[in-house]
Amino acid sequence: MIKTIIFDFGDVFINLDKAATMREMNRYEIKTLSENLLNINQQYEKGLISSEDFVKSYQIEHAQLQENQFKNSWNAILVDFPEYRYQFLKKLSQEKDYQLILLSNTNKIHIDWVKENVSFFQDFKACFDAFYLSYEIFSRKPDPEIYQYVLTAHNLKPEECLFIDDTRENTDAAENLGIHTWNIEPTREDVIDLFTAKKELF
Repeated sequence: MIKTIIFDFGDVFINLDKAATMREMNRYEIKTLSENLLNINQQYEKGLISSEDFVKSYQIEHAQLQENQFKNSWNAILVDFPEYRYQFLKKLSQEKDYQLILLSNTNKIHIDWVKENVSFFQDFKACFDAFYLSYEIFSRKPDPEIYQYVLTAHNLKPEECLFIDDTRENTDAAENLGIHTWNIEPTREDVIDLFTAKKELF
């Protein structure tokens, strides 16, 4: 029996265009990212470097890149947050049948954009019993430690949890710990259909 639902954020609630950042960077003659920058992306997502140092890392390799150009490119992945998904979550929160937790790989620049552009973000955040962003807890999916952190912090039994994420390696890692999962396909599935899509668990 599911008692706790753990949600990802991107492509579960907020729509993403994952190719958009590189499309934008192509405008500044950046065709690929070096292994160093890919590693720095992960460090930034884990909160191990500041936003200032993150931007500078890109400018060291691509001197033509202005800070605002980089941030606009970086945030291009973020499309929109349909309010009906927030309303679904709000109803779920009000019913109090499940503990609700958000667990997202994200970073400060992205969350700053969301706070500025999604008028109901604070109300959305308030629907959760716990709200974990990778850069704030210094760990990211699919590292097993991040799931164990949540399980331990809330004294959860894996078999009583459902984790929803659009990335297969993230749901695979959760399954390895005994957590039920829904690897949602955002082009044809929607989180509001949770109780139909995973009716066998409820």
